[in-house]
Amino acid sequence: MKELELKYGCNPNQKPSRIYMEEGELPIKVLNGKPGYINFLDAFNGWQLVSELKKATGLPAATSFKHVSPAGAAVGLPLSDVERKIYWVDDMDVEFTPLANAYIRARGADRMSSFGDFISLSDVCDKETALVIKREVSDGVIAPGYTDEALEILKAKKKGNYNVIEIDPNYVPAPTERKEVFGITFEQGRNELVIDEHFFDNIVTESKELPEQAKIDLAIAMITLKYTQSNSVCYVKGGQAIGIGAGQQSRIHCTRLAGSKADNWWLRQSPKVLGLQFLDKIGRADRDNAIDLYIGEDYMDVLADGAWENIFKEKPEVFTAEEKRAWLDKNTNVALGSDAFFPFGDNVERAHRSGVSYIAQPGGSIRDDHVIDTCNKYGITMAFTGIRLFHH
Repeated sequence: MKELELKYGCNPNQKPSRIYMEEGELPIKVLNGKPGYINFLDAFNGWQLVSELKKATGLPAATSFKHVSPAGAAVGLPLSDVERKIYWVDDMDVEFTPLANAYIRARGADRMSSFGDFISLSDVCDKETALVIKREVSDGVIAPGYTDEALEILKAKKKGNYNVIEIDPNYVPAPTERKEVFGITFEQGRNELVIDEHFFDNIVTESKELPEQAKIDLAIAMITLKYTQSNSVCYVKGGQAIGIGAGQQSRIHCTRLAGSKADNWWLRQSPKVLGLQFLDKIGRADRDNAIDLYIGEDYMDVLADGAWENIFKEKPEVFTAEEKRAWLDKNTNVALGSDAFFPFGDNVERAHRSGVSYIAQPGGSIRDDHVIDTCNKYGITMAFTGIRLFHH
């Protein structure tokens, strides 16, 4: 198959639409559903991301894409009891495989952003992973293969219309890529940069501590950024992205956005949130929305009289700013990656408030000394990679 006609492009008025190969055949098979233009953009970017995560870490990897940027990315490390609860899988009587763990963590770290995602899996999708996908609101999945049981589960999703794509894992794209904007063709060499354990050798701070888990987390951050619309910043802890700030014009706004998501991930693990008593009729998505409001500034939207009764069995206490700050101060050993240099130390100040202990960024700002000094003030280890990772 050299080409596949699509229903429309980014929007319904953009017709005709297709994906095609100028030479050779498409490296994919659509096993179910009718994926669209944006679905394929998410699928192909996500597949590259998880393939590189697998190569860098040796672990199965998954990502949850929305609007051509990852909402989450993770490798297949075991789930803690708290993670099983905040990701809403503690009720599943399933022995999760590493691949299932990877997707649960990629989908769960920022459930608000991952709602209606397109999934990419580094390995053959197994039954356990399919059972997790079955429960979530999602547009589709791409993987190098599917077990028979997994495929049957996924084919039944969305009344039989769920998008299931199989990609040839041996496909190697041409070294030059092109796209058109305003009728003008752009051409560039593909970004084939390999991110490995030596990517973070140039440590420029007083603290030189960089344990193996931190190297893995920084690799996850940088590979995730490689496929995130720039400007972008990514916070990672324990093998999963916990906050991604994408497409911001200002670096500090990336850092703040990603940091606020990382903070929300940690606040969801607090006793106050874990103790919320939801009505039995409240579904997972509504619980996610309620928690997001409860831990934010608009908490009265769910705590006001006449509102809380529709969500909770009993009225929760306010999660005060002081209580939240005290809980956030317990979060440590977070890794942060930036796709371009930090121009000011304010990025480090903001990162510190979200428990960041390790940073990787290209360096090259005229204020590098100030950024390094700010890291030294907090005992943060920072590596200069020397390489920018813009993605557009």
